[in-house]
Amino acid sequence: MDSEANARVLAGFLDYLRIEKGLARLSISAYTTDITQFAEFLAKQKRHLLNARRNDVREFLQQLFSHQVDGRSVGRKLSALRHLYRYLLLDKRIEHDPTLNIESPRQWKVLPKSLARDEIEATLAARNPSVENASADKQRTSALAIRDRAMLELLYAGALRVTELVTATIEDLKLEAGYMLVRGKGDKERIVPLGKPAQDALTQYLATGRPALAATRGSKSGVTTSSNRTSPFLFIARSGRKLTRQRVWQMVGQASAASGRHASPHMLRHSCATHMVENGADLRTVQTILGHADISTTQVYTHLALDRLRTVYQKHHPRAKARRS
Repeated sequence: MDSEANARVLAGFLDYLRIEKGLARLSISAYTTDITQFAEFLAKQKRHLLNARRNDVREFLQQLFSHQVDGRSVGRKLSALRHLYRYLLLDKRIEHDPTLNIESPRQWKVLPKSLARDEIEATLAARNPSVENASADKQRTSALAIRDRAMLELLYAGALRVTELVTATIEDLKLEAGYMLVRGKGDKERIVPLGKPAQDALTQYLATGRPALAATRGSKSGVTTSSNRTSPFLFIARSGRKLTRQRVWQMVGQASAASGRHASPHMLRHSCATHMVENGADLRTVQTILGHADISTTQVYTHLALDRLRTVYQKHHPRAKARRS
C-alpha cells in the first residue's frame, strides 16, 4: 500500500515538473532516481513519502555519506527532496516540510554509527555465552557471561575505547564512589561516571565472575585451584590470562545480534555520546566523558544538539507555539 502511495506521489510530482516547470527529460530522470532512493530508504523504516520526518531525511543523508557518496551528490538529493516537499506542502498533501532547517550537506561531518536506544537495550539484555571454551563447566561459562555483561555495560556507560577497557586495572575502578579512572590516548587520564546498571554488573563480576576466571584447572588431577598469577587487570580471560582486544570485538558482535545489527565496541562508545546529546547534555560534558582533547572532535554531534534545541523551542516559546497553531 505504501509503495502505491509513493508511486502516486512521485507521478504527480513528475507531472508538475514536466508540465508546470518545463524541466528537461534528463532532469526529471535525476529527480526520479533521487526520490525513488529516498522512498526505498523510508520503506525499510516502515514509512512513506507523505509521513516522512526530518530525522528520516537526516538519516538518509547520513547513510549516503557513510557509503562514501560525495557531498555534491548528497546536496543534489537533498535539493530534490526540498522541491518535492515544497510541492506537497503547496498542494496541501502534507502539513510539515521534513527538509526544513536541514543545513547544507557541505557543512556536515560524518556522524559515527551508533545504535538506537531499543537496539542498545536488546544488546545489553542479550544472553551472550562466551565461546572461548565450549567444553568449560557451567561455573566457568556463567563467569564468562557475567564478565561479558559487565564489559557491555561499561562500554556503553563510560564510552570507553577497546584499549581503555582491556588495560583498565582493578585499582582504576572506584565502585563505591560511582566512577572509574580511564587512561586514554596519550596516557591522559579522565574520570568517567558509572550508572547503577553498570555498577551492579561490575559488582557481580568482581564478586563471582572474576574469581572463577582467575582460577585454573590442574592438568592431571582436574581440580580447580586459585591461579598463581595475580592479574592487575580488571577484565581477564580464563585462568587469569590477559583479555585481548579481538575477544572484546567478538563478544560485542555476538551480543549485538539480538538487536538485529552487528555492532562494534566503538559503536557503543558513539551510542553513549549520541544518546547523551539527544537527552540534552552539553558538548563540553560529552567531550570530557569521551576524552577528546579538542571540542572540535566532539562537535560532530552538534546537529543532534540543534535538533533538540529546535524541539524544545517549538514546544516552549510562546511565539513558536502561536505560529505552529
